[in-house]
Amino acid sequence: MATLEAPGQRGGDAGERVAVLLRDEILRGVLSPGERIRQEHLAERFGASRVPIREAIRILVHEGLVTSKANAGSWVARLTLAECEEVYMMRERLEPLLLRCSAPSLTDADFVELETLATQVARASDEGDVDGFLRLDRQFHLVSYAHAHTQQLGDVISKLWNSTAPYRRAYIATWSPELRRLANDEHNMLIETLRDGDLDEAERVLAGHIRRTRRQLSKHPEIFEGAGS
Repeated sequence: MATLEAPGQRGGDAGERVAVLLRDEILRGVLSPGERIRQEHLAERFGASRVPIREAIRILVHEGLVTSKANAGSWVARLTLAECEEVYMMRERLEPLLLRCSAPSLTDADFVELETLATQVARASDEGDVDGFLRLDRQFHLVSYAHAHTQQLGDVISKLWNSTAPYRRAYIATWSPELRRLANDEHNMLIETLRDGDLDEAERVLAGHIRRTRRQLSKHPEIFEGAGS
């Protein structure tokens, strides 16, 4: 058992480190939507007091990964199908705006990175590497948004991504070769429209990319049933 809390340390860095570990477990599907998060178990597991554990939970609640209720406890956040569709409709409208804010400042180095990531995403998809796909796909989109200096929009979109991550994992595991090909083509189309400076078309491609995922998720209601305990 790793001890994350230094002598005399309260919250702060220890809480951040616990949050990093729990965030990774939620995004990788180790902890499922609706699963109970027990502070006493975390304190024992990480060798930390309740103070950093509470701080870690507070951080993850803010990020949309955990739900917490006073005097009731904390759980990995879960969505109904209707809630997930609403989140995707929000993403469909907000992410193209974030992309427009970033696109004019993308550099040659950014485009090299985007092309490399698109290739890596396609390889992970072809190999059935769901963890690799999710990590690289997120990195691909974050690079395209990296130059958007917004006060709130980036944080809002990050929270929306977090809340749907477990369901994207389950959905991507069902992909057919055709769906994998479509996702790869859309990434390449996005790069080309950004290189051309056609921001209207880049926004359209991105919105369609998100919309397709929303529509496909709606065909898999079983993903939203029976999670957690």
